[in-house]
Amino acid sequence: MTALDDTPASDAISRARHVIGDVDTVLDAVDALYRDLHQYPELSQFEEQTSAKVAARLDGAGLEVATHVGGFGVVGVLRNGDGPVVALRGDMDALPIHEDTDLPYASQVSVTRDDGSTVGVMHACGHDLHTSCLVGAAELLAANRDAWRGTLFILAQPAEETISGAAAMLADGLFSRFPRPDVVLGQHAMHARAEMLLHRPDTFLAASRNLEIRIFGKGGHGSSPHVTIDPVLMAAQAVVALQAVVSREISPNQPAVVTVGSIHGGTRYNIVPPEVTLQVTTRGLSEPVMDQIQAAIERIVNGVCAAARAPKEPQVTVCEQTYATVNDPATTARVRAVHEALFGDDVVSYPEVIMGSEDFALYGMPGAGRYDEPAIPTAFWFVGTLAADRWDAAPGTQLLDKLATFPGPHTPHFAPDRTASLRRGLEALTAGALVFLDGPAA
Repeated sequence: MTALDDTPASDAISRARHVIGDVDTVLDAVDALYRDLHQYPELSQFEEQTSAKVAARLDGAGLEVATHVGGFGVVGVLRNGDGPVVALRGDMDALPIHEDTDLPYASQVSVTRDDGSTVGVMHACGHDLHTSCLVGAAELLAANRDAWRGTLFILAQPAEETISGAAAMLADGLFSRFPRPDVVLGQHAMHARAEMLLHRPDTFLAASRNLEIRIFGKGGHGSSPHVTIDPVLMAAQAVVALQAVVSREISPNQPAVVTVGSIHGGTRYNIVPPEVTLQVTTRGLSEPVMDQIQAAIERIVNGVCAAARAPKEPQVTVCEQTYATVNDPATTARVRAVHEALFGDDVVSYPEVIMGSEDFALYGMPGAGRYDEPAIPTAFWFVGTLAADRWDAAPGTQLLDKLATFPGPHTPHFAPDRTASLRRGLEALTAGALVFLDGPAA
């Protein structure tokens, strides 16, 4: 592959325009896949049927297919002569959320967890959209092999929501068992105008560490709290105290987040439980900031428990972790340029850093358990999913003002405008691939 520059060649733009001109030939089938995936979602590390559907479609398009890569991961490879290896990544897993959209293809799926609780399952983060566009792009590029040379690498990833799927696939030899990519591209649904594509070079998404904190006390009868050591009270004090980490310990110039998302403890009104568990998510843009946040959380929780005479120190465990998504500037510039050439400057926006997190970052990070140096350039962007009339009618003139108006990912009401979102996602991913794949031999 030649060195990356900022501007796609005019022939790449022409080839992309030609290929995406055939998007209607695959759109109905992609739409059917999307509705099926949305109606029958599967949680992280349980994507058995989803991965089988993806594998069948890739096989039908003529790709070499491997399944069960790092769990339920699927890899499709289409070799089309000498040239660059271009990887396109999409994620497949859903969330433990009960859907509340009234869509005719809304999920009715629920599962019973290990603790006996029942939860609904929903594609509330657009992974059904990502997967459908990934499959559609593979089918579109396979049907237009005369427009490019090189190797197309399709990467359908499980377990993004638990930020474990990318690491598992890489540890399973993703870039040694299969052709090592020259570039990895990916996209994510965003509750912006459906025609929008949102790019940002360098740091795009935050790092994340999800912590479980077990606070230990001495249980007893609720009528005699003076002979107990109440972990519920300690947990409450800790939750309030943790709100000072961002406001008083992290520089105002450094974006950071500490959110307590779950508190579990106790079984009845009048029983002081022996322990309480907190689940906390933290976000920052660098590992030093993430270390500072974690150290502050551990110090504060230890202090609260010591002050309450807890029988033992709290237990703080990092359960899930990923790094900041840092887009390669040259790769991002080339994708952005072809999107602007095809779709116009007005549909490409440049957002602030988003404090959401993704394990896509790992594909650009060589290291133990992943792959050897050098780093593989990556680019990741957002695809708008809202109907144009809804977006245009929303109050505000700035992107972030309008975003706050609509239910976003991880809510039970997240419902992309299906046709417009699929079309633009298909076009964007296919065009991005063609920027890096060589043109046909003369």
